[in-house]
Amino acid sequence: MNAEPEHYGQEDRPAALVPKKVFFTTGVGRHKEMLESFEMALRDAGIEKFNLVTVSSILPPGCIIVERSEGLKELVPGEIVFTVMSRNSSNEPSRRIAAAIGCAIPADSQADFGYLSEHHSYGESEECAGKYAGELAREMFYTWKNEYPLRISYAARSAEVDEDGNWATVLAAAVFIL
Repeated sequence: MNAEPEHYGQEDRPAALVPKKVFFTTGVGRHKEMLESFEMALRDAGIEKFNLVTVSSILPPGCIIVERSEGLKELVPGEIVFTVMSRNSSNEPSRRIAAAIGCAIPADSQADFGYLSEHHSYGESEECAGKYAGELAREMFYTWKNEYPLRISYAARSAEVDEDGNWATVLAAAVFIL
């Protein structure tokens, strides 16, 4: 009978799932059904073909930010893909909804990790929601490092529900590539 070792050494540790690349994307979808509006937002964002697993908000050290078109080329339909996602839905006529991802990039992005923040809101413009998400990521970084990140950025999307009360869904996502 083989017993489990009491302590795994680094050489016994399974390969870590640390993303090497990330891209940002946004989408909006509209439909009479809420789930279908989410599907339409995923299609608009270009990530409907993947099995998405949401994770928390760390930008790994050495993770390279790439364009959406480049990142999508590295993924295959059906692949399990990790993402930090913000989403919001409503069917209240004339209601404005927004979703945003903020990103705080450290000065030494090879050695330090950064932060990703999710923000979703009502009544905010794309720009307002995006700036808020960026500042949120900046403050999360500051409370960890006691210094501000080298730079912040964001991806955001907003939409207004139509007068007929069809569902609208917005999403913003940081999509990781292993």
